This record gives sequence, structure tokens and C-alpha cells, in this order.
Amino acid sequence: MQKGLFIVLVVLAGHAWGQSLRPRTLFLIHEKPVYTDEFIYLYKKNHLKPEDFTDQKINEYLDLFTNFKLKVTEAKARGLDTTEAFKKEFKTYREELKKPYVAEKDALDRLTKEAYQRLMEEVKASHILITIKPEATPADTLIAYDKIVATRERILGGEDFEKVAREVSEDPSAKSNGGNLGYFTAMQMVYPFEQAAYKLSVGEISKPVRTRFGYHLVKVTDRKPARGEVEVSHIILRTGTGDGAKVKNKILEIYDQLQGGRSWEELCKEYSEDQATKDTGGKLRPFGVGALPGVPEFEVVAFSLKEPGEISDPFQSAYGWHIVRLEKKIPVPPFKEVETALKRKVARDERLQIADRKLLEAKKIQFGLLGNNDVKTLIMSFADSSLQMGKWKWKGDDLIKTKTIFTLQQHNYTAGEFISFIEKNQLVSAGSPTTAMTQLYDRFLEEKLAEVEEAKLLAENPDFGNLLTEYKEGILLFTIMEKEVWNRAPEDTLGLRKFYNENKEKYKAGDRVRAKVLATTNKNFLEEVKRKIAAGDSIKGGDLKKFSSIQPMRNYERGQSKAVDRSPWAIGLHNVDVDETYYLVEIENLVPPGLKSFDEARAQIVSDYQEMLEKKWVAQLKQKYPLKINKKGKKFVLKELTKK
Repeated sequence: MQKGLFIVLVVLAGHAWGQSLRPRTLFLIHEKPVYTDEFIYLYKKNHLKPEDFTDQKINEYLDLFTNFKLKVTEAKARGLDTTEAFKKEFKTYREELKKPYVAEKDALDRLTKEAYQRLMEEVKASHILITIKPEATPADTLIAYDKIVATRERILGGEDFEKVAREVSEDPSAKSNGGNLGYFTAMQMVYPFEQAAYKLSVGEISKPVRTRFGYHLVKVTDRKPARGEVEVSHIILRTGTGDGAKVKNKILEIYDQLQGGRSWEELCKEYSEDQATKDTGGKLRPFGVGALPGVPEFEVVAFSLKEPGEISDPFQSAYGWHIVRLEKKIPVPPFKEVETALKRKVARDERLQIADRKLLEAKKIQFGLLGNNDVKTLIMSFADSSLQMGKWKWKGDDLIKTKTIFTLQQHNYTAGEFISFIEKNQLVSAGSPTTAMTQLYDRFLEEKLAEVEEAKLLAENPDFGNLLTEYKEGILLFTIMEKEVWNRAPEDTLGLRKFYNENKEKYKAGDRVRAKVLATTNKNFLEEVKRKIAAGDSIKGGDLKKFSSIQPMRNYERGQSKAVDRSPWAIGLHNVDVDETYYLVEIENLVPPGLKSFDEARAQIVSDYQEMLEKKWVAQLKQKYPLKINKKGKKFVLKELTKK
């Protein structure tokens, strides 16, 4: 089972149980109480049908729930919640879980709507870039700023933007394109650049725009309604040194065959050099404007096609020669259809980080940050080259460690805490020692702000604490199940063999066939293979490579393969069609009902063996951690869940 999926399933069961129910003990595990409100919420969350609210179903779920808590108790007893791996993973989840509670929701909603509105329009812009690193010194920053201002004055004075871009811009592509970035839409450029472009009128030049790449001048040259996305298929012939004319002639020959009526899929499979798509008709994922900056020609041609099925003339890009077929045009969906996905994307984007920085400044005020700059400056003076190598150690007077470096919520944080943080979290860095120390200070302050904020959240939002518990227990359950059951069973070959020998009656099968299955989406190719076989030829290696999948000879029961099920169960070669896929099914012999071999039944044996291991383990846990059901608590649960 995938870990991410498992934790999601656990959390979907999550904690947000209502506060209207008075907490009552449902059961004790090793004298630790588990409360009725948790169980009631989880049950309601996972059972939506009226027929699920019966005493029998509730008791069955209670058994599963107590087993879950036993496993988590064992995981904690082993210290699995104290490992660095667990702490790191849980911290990641915890930060994500906090976002709905601490993020400036209005900002997230506003930025999501802003992004959608911009997705409705395409902007064509050019730029001039003067590079400057984010951590540049004030002196270097001023030099770059003065240079971009002087450049802007040249353009406002009448010089051609493209000409100046070729001369001045430090974007390497400017020498060839004059700074032209083509059309783009929201979420494709860094946010400050996007902001500038969407606020400019056509022909207008921006003031200097600072991004993480440096200072930009932006000029908008066109705006038009968004064209959404296109889905196309393609045939590509790649060009190498000295073979341009040969490749061009070949693509023209393929184009002539298409015009003559030959199948696109057949030609794509035979000639296209995109190994990932040639067997599926060359179909590519849908893409929008600006999504293929490396092959602008491809984008222009794809968007120029009007009707599904329309085929382009051959054209050349930096990668080779192409022919493109339009599959469909996809307009920008209504906001409600994309809101959730777009909000997730915005939450990870720089635009929310900018809003978060503003929010961080607000938190400093909210939690009463009082910094001691004298102590901070003193510690900063000890930054040296060892910090760049990740080997920094405190060399100052230990008395300094007792001094307060800042205060939050009237709690003093000492220089010693910051020094310990540096020693634990320092990394090899290419920046200056002062820059590295400053970044560590910012991280330390943000971490302490987060702790203060989390304490406030836990006091004001019990739902948040419950959700944290659910994620924590989900991670622990997955970890211990891996150790005790999921990884253990497949590796225990002797145990599996013994289990199989002791339970052979479980692994009987009905009528079977021993068969080999070959699949293709190219009907013409399959007909060609069948003609060769009818003429007495065998399927040779070249033909085998053209099949999209080949399942080796093995036993099949009814229901294991649609292709085998639809074939006559008779020795020989059969062809069947299933869901637009064409199969050759070679049946070697009929297998009578009987016992499956170990290898044939291995997947089922592993599953059954895992179930047996889990049952034995749970029985041991019940002996190790006494479980006491509170009759009054259970009665309360049954009453609450079965009342009409």
C-alpha cells in the first residue's frame, strides 16, 4: 500500500468531532482512555448509509477501532514517534494541516480569483533583465537598480525596446529574440513579473520590477482572450548532425501518405521517434499557451488548427520535423470547476509566499515580538567560514548564552537556544557567513512564532489538535504495519511455503487455460500478423516489439483476463477485440480443476499470510496492553449512533 494513500485514508476519517457531546470514556488501553466523541465522529464520517447504523455494524467497527489503537500504542511504546524520520514527516504534515487555520484565507481566495481572471486573458510581453541575486549586498543591488533605471530612460527617450534589449539585457535569449517572451497567462511567470504585465496597457513600459532573478523592464505588446488548451497528437522525426535534408524528405513522404489516406495511427507507430507516444497515436497531454517555451513553433501550429482531425503541414523545430493533428480544443473551464485545484496551486506559488511574508510581519506584531539587537549583533559577529562548511561551533563566552535574544508573548528566548539551533540546523552554504547566519536567525524566529501560534490554535481550536493526532497516529500505524505485516510477509519465503502447505485447500481453482496474450491498438498490424501466421510464419522478434504488451504463458481462470474470457477455450491461436484493443490469445492447453501451484497462488498466499500475521500480532497486543471496555460508554455510543 502506498504510504501517502494510506495516510489520506486515515485522515479522511479525521478528527473534528463536535464539541456538543460531553467526553466519556469508551475504553481503556493500558489504562489510557479513548473517548466516545472520537469514535462517534469517526463512525459518522465513514458510514453514510442509514443501514450502517445498527448495533451489529457499530460493534464490528468498534473491534477495528480498538485494534487500531492497540497498534498505535505499540508503536509509541517502541519509540517510533521519537525518531528523526517520524519527526521530519510529521512536521511536514503539521505545517500543511495548519494552513487552513492560520493562512490569511481572504488572501488565498483573493489570489485564486485573481489567477482565474488572468487565465481568461493572454498577454504578450517583452522584457529586459539586469540580474542580481536575492541575497546581494545593498551596494550591488544599487548598481543593478541604477543600470535598469538608466536603461528605462533610454527607451523612454525614444530608443527601440528590442534594440536596447539585445544590447543590455542579461537574459541569454535576448540576443536572439530581443526580449520577446511570446504569449503567456497566469501562473507561468514569477508573480511580480506577472503582476506588472497584467497591469500594463499595450505599448506601456513598466517601472523596474524586482524578482528573484533581478530587475526587469516589462513591455506589453498585445493582449487577447485566452484560447484555453489544446490536445494534439504528433509525429516527430528528430534531426541530427548533417541529416537535415534526409529527415525533411522523410517527413514530406509521411505527409504525402497521410494525404493519400493511410492511417495516422499506423504511420505514427511506424515512423514517429517519440517512444513514449508512438504506440498510442502520438497523443500528448493537453497544454496551454506558454507551456512549451522550448518549442514555440509547435505551440503556434497546434493553436492554429481549427477543427478536430485537422493535420498540419510538416514544420521544423529545434528538436526535428513534426506533423501535428488536432484532437480537441479545451476552453478555460468555469471557475467552480477549477477552484479547488487552482487554490492548491496558488497555495504553493510565490504569490502566496509574498502574502505569507506580509502575514509574518503581522504575526510579529500580534505576538509582541521584542528583539534584542545588541545580542543578535554579538552572535552574528561570530559568523565565519566554518558556517559555510556546516561545521560552526560556538566559541564565545557561555555567559552570552543566558541573554535574551528576543521575546514573544512575554516569553524570553535566549541566545543559547539560538546557538543550539545553529549548530543543529547549519548546512553547507555558498552564501557569505553573515548571510547564512541571518537565514538561520530568520528560521529560528519563524519556528518560535509557529510554536506560539500553534499553542494558541490548540487552545482555541480543539478540531486542530484532533486532526494533528489523527495524522500522527496514521503515520505511526503505517510504520508499524510495514514492520510487522506488510514487509514481513513477502520476505518470509519459508513461512509462505509452510502456510501454503498447511492451507492447500484454500488454493484450488476451477477450469483454466494455459495461455499467452499479445495486445495492440493497431488493427491493421494485427491483421498483418495473422496473415503471416496463416502462411506458416512464426511471430518474429521485429513483430513482437510492435505489440503494446505481451503477457507470458501462464494459467488463467475465468475473470482474470477479458481477452482470455472472450476467446474460445480451445487449443490454438485466437483473436479478440476488447475496448478498442486487439488481442492474439495463444492457448497452449486446457488445465483441469485442481490445486494451484505455489507460484500461481503466490499473491493470494501473501495476502492470506499477512492477514494471519496481523491476527496473531493483535492477539499478542491484547495480552500486552489490557483492553477494558466501559459499558456505560459503549451504551452511550450505541444510543447516539442508532437514534433516529
